[in-house]
Amino acid sequence: MTNRTVTTTIDPDLCIGCGECVRVCPSGTLSMQNGKAAVTGNESQNCGHCEAVCPTEAIWVESLQNRVLDFSTFDPGNQWVPYGEYDLGYLVRLLRSRRSCRNFLEKPVDREQIEDLIRIGITAPSGTNSQGWTFTVLPNRKDVSALGERIGKFFLKLNRTAEKAWLRRLLKWIGKPELESYYRNHYQSVRDALKTYYGDGIDLLFHGASAAIIVASKPEASCPAEDALLATQNILLAAHAMGLGTCPIGFAVSAMQKDRSIGERIGIPGEEMVSAAIALGHPDEPYQRMTGRKPFTLRYFEQTDPGQHPDHRKP
Repeated sequence: MTNRTVTTTIDPDLCIGCGECVRVCPSGTLSMQNGKAAVTGNESQNCGHCEAVCPTEAIWVESLQNRVLDFSTFDPGNQWVPYGEYDLGYLVRLLRSRRSCRNFLEKPVDREQIEDLIRIGITAPSGTNSQGWTFTVLPNRKDVSALGERIGKFFLKLNRTAEKAWLRRLLKWIGKPELESYYRNHYQSVRDALKTYYGDGIDLLFHGASAAIIVASKPEASCPAEDALLATQNILLAAHAMGLGTCPIGFAVSAMQKDRSIGERIGIPGEEMVSAAIALGHPDEPYQRMTGRKPFTLRYFEQTDPGQHPDHRKP
């Protein structure tokens, strides 16, 4: 269960009674008392909204530590960026420029860069501000290769199981079509990749990356997968800005979710849920331009007037 202990403190001498902290508090921790903001609730999300909105710095949340976001490889400054005051075009250029990298140089990634990437990751939002994510770093090629070897063994075993047509039919008949779906959609490509890996020594899983970050969540997180993926996106974008290449490895996630012992071998407790595996390294891909995207589905839904049937709306 996420810790909801109230750690908010208000200095009544500095408080001017504007009420902004009460207005932005998502958990009813604060209220106005005798013209001043006061801590009156029994629970808090410890999100820091009150601290961030206070014009006189009268509020602080003791559970939040600014030093957690002390970066080693760059200085981001501490000035809040107001709504609409960032260069949107430059942001979109970063979003469109980041690509999944599958060719890496044989050069290690600096550990301070990796730790700064994780600090950037935890600036992401999380469900009920639980911040229940965890980050397991494999800082060198040897450990990345060892993890890839264990994942390869998992898929060797899975492929042997999927080859049993009678088992696929039986599982599908009892309402468990996952093995049949795997056989139809992934068996052959995985078989080819394993043959290339074991026969030619070519790493088609982590693509020769010199480091990896495994993003997981503690069981008390309210939205574990979503939280981990939001943090992952931060890391992917920041890595590009640092000059590093990344690639999310879905097959590694699938293996570690189905066989928790793989994660346990690299220090991830069995109760944590792995949601992302990031191959990380110095890119060896000289892109020259941005490309487009596939067409997307867009829907609007607007409620009709009460009592009006959707088929009888006015044109």
